[in-house]
Amino acid sequence: MASSSTVVLGFTCVLLICMMACAPLAQAAVSCSTVQGSLVPCLTYVSNNGAGAVPPACCKGIASVSNSAKTTPDRQAVCECLKKVASLASDINPAVIAGITGKCNVKIPYKFSTSTNCKTIT
Repeated sequence: MASSSTVVLGFTCVLLICMMACAPLAQAAVSCSTVQGSLVPCLTYVSNNGAGAVPPACCKGIASVSNSAKTTPDRQAVCECLKKVASLASDINPAVIAGITGKCNVKIPYKFSTSTNCKTIT
């Protein structure tokens, strides 16, 4: 019969292996659908080539997305989502999208463009 210390050690090893195998790999907490939903108020402004003032609801959505992207995986996920959405809208001026954060006084830790390498964002 195995000693109690051997049983405890064995149980601990099995537990650690299960924790490592089941742990998600640096998953982002910010989903693309959340990002898209937060930025819906920006569609009119972006579609009108940046004419007029940025709607307050748009700035609020941008701030919300920025505030929710606290970790590197979150920021990378937001970047990938923005690139995906921007690539689908070929008639939208990328300069308008890139300049909207400045007009809303929201600072993001990278310059956004469709050519941004999101994997390099920390």
